[in-house]
Amino acid sequence: MFIIVGLGNPEKKYFKTFHNVGYMGVGGVAAKLNVKFKKKECESYVAEANLNGEKIILARPVTYMNASGRAVKQLLAKYKTDPAHLIVIYDDYDIPKGSVRIRPCGSAGTHNGMRSVIAEIGTQNFTRIRIGIRDSQVDIPIINYVLSEIKKEDYELFISASNRAADAAIEIASGKAVERVMTCYNG
Repeated sequence: MFIIVGLGNPEKKYFKTFHNVGYMGVGGVAAKLNVKFKKKECESYVAEANLNGEKIILARPVTYMNASGRAVKQLLAKYKTDPAHLIVIYDDYDIPKGSVRIRPCGSAGTHNGMRSVIAEIGTQNFTRIRIGIRDSQVDIPIINYVLSEIKKEDYELFISASNRAADAAIEIASGKAVERVMTCYNG
């Protein structure tokens, strides 16, 4: 079983912000697997899917970004899943907008949501799918930038990146080695 979590903020005012591209990514997984986020548990909206006979849990934490780890820890406990079967999709200011990068483990970088996840579950050893949001033309503090709305002219770029992130998550959850998926999607 895999748990795929998209990080974001639950209020409608954050829906089209950079910090919610993780929600967009896991939403893409749900659409591709033809499931909906119908129930609320573990401080998350959750959808259940079946992929090649294996149960997949999709989640959008409602804890707000900086406390995302609380929800992830609860999900791992409830579904008795090892962090090795956790995939987290989130925005990353450290990589260019619209790019997708997959890593099998590593630090949180500048991302407070990932800091929370790592602190709560006690390991960095889980797959992360990062969607780049940095725009070299914009020079404002990171906190203001990540909570700003994606420009209309860039929205399709982020839809495309979210769909690529969703495809990568599905490939990993279906058993393809992370390193092989990285080769196809990183860049």
